[in-house]
Amino acid sequence: MAANGKPEAAFLLPVALLVFNAFIWGVSWWPFRQLNALGLHSLWATGFAFAFATLLITLWRPGAWRALVASPGLAWLVLASGATNVAFNWGVMIGEGVRVALLFYLMPVWAALLARWLLGERITAAILGRIALALAGAAIVLHQPGMGVPLPSSLADWLGLSGGVAFATVNVLLRRNAAASDEARTLALFVGGGAVALPLAALLASSGAIATVPAPAPAWIAGTAALALALLAGNVALQHAAARLPASVTALVMLSEIVFAALSSVWLGGEALESRTLAGGAMIVLAAALAAMPRRARP
Repeated sequence: MAANGKPEAAFLLPVALLVFNAFIWGVSWWPFRQLNALGLHSLWATGFAFAFATLLITLWRPGAWRALVASPGLAWLVLASGATNVAFNWGVMIGEGVRVALLFYLMPVWAALLARWLLGERITAAILGRIALALAGAAIVLHQPGMGVPLPSSLADWLGLSGGVAFATVNVLLRRNAAASDEARTLALFVGGGAVALPLAALLASSGAIATVPAPAPAWIAGTAALALALLAGNVALQHAAARLPASVTALVMLSEIVFAALSSVWLGGEALESRTLAGGAMIVLAAALAAMPRRARP
């Protein structure tokens, strides 16, 4: 039997599904960089991948659109989800995967502040302690000798931070819209990726800031479709597992994404993990893990 009284298989399968989802997102920087090498910027890749996934969801669950339209509050979730994916996917394409992932996982800091604002939740001394720990870790990660106050120093840094803010917003809005059906919320998450990424890509491409869509070619079309399927599979795994595990367990297991990001960045990207990145990252992960801990021990 598992610790929570469930049969081992019933507990381990959802955990395995969460690890699978964390793996998908932890190594997602690599296919985005491969697509960029083929001439497809991550904004276009994000937009096309999420639009394709939305099409698959529509064919699979056509009633999801009616449920989404019936829940107008999910419009904010669409925007927040789109901003999350635009920022994270763009950041990991142009920056150090581990660094971007760590700054992204400052999310509990912003989630606590947003929960206070939107949900009326109290900010306790323990929450303030976790915020201080996470921000101290971020300061160590961002520190550059002789550069004064440790602030984000690149577009990738800012994208990692803003992606974490957007992801915190997604989490708070999911709780605020708990009455909406699972299929409506899932559809909102995928609609957002295309609805935000494609217009932004078109705007930046028209100004010359990023490249336009390359000529149709089997390589990038197939790669984008495969990426869409992987992201959709990861989300389905997350939805299945999250419905069967305590929220604290889900949040803790999802931190394995940072491990996958670190290992893949070293193995596939040739990145070196500096001691300050490891030290600051450990503080950020610890703060996130403490935020995920249940407020009281389960019997």
